[in-house]
Amino acid sequence: MAIATRNEGGRINSNINVTPMVDVMLVLLIIFMVVTPMLQHGVSVDLARTNNPVPMADADKEDALLIAVTRDGKIFFGTDQISADQLTNKLKDRLATRTDKRVFVKADRRTKYGNVVEVVDNVRAAGVDDLGLLTEQTRTTPPPPPPGATKPTGTTGGE
Repeated sequence: MAIATRNEGGRINSNINVTPMVDVMLVLLIIFMVVTPMLQHGVSVDLARTNNPVPMADADKEDALLIAVTRDGKIFFGTDQISADQLTNKLKDRLATRTDKRVFVKADRRTKYGNVVEVVDNVRAAGVDDLGLLTEQTRTTPPPPPPGATKPTGTTGGE
């Protein structure tokens, strides 16, 4: 009489099924791609670029007071377009109940300098002492070689 043996270990599949994980990751990617553009506060402008900007994390907060100056000189307080004359009164109303009297101004880099100065003057007239001018980091690319410069040939050794 022979003893019957069962080889159950031969049928076990030890491979990980990654298909459900890939499906979940693709759904999350699509959700983030749709939601990310909605996270921007205020009006979109092409900010001035500087080499060493000071980080202003408070400008990204939900309750931050943002004033945008567009290329054509329009002024937006949050998402509402207002005139320069209305800016001081609107700021005074919003700052009356706040302890943090910080305002951030983001201006298009091609707007007239006088438009930005007028906005800053109106913000100061509203009683704001802490004013942030938002900029973005200059892209770090190596500068082009000066004209007439030649590349070294890479020869080494004697004469």
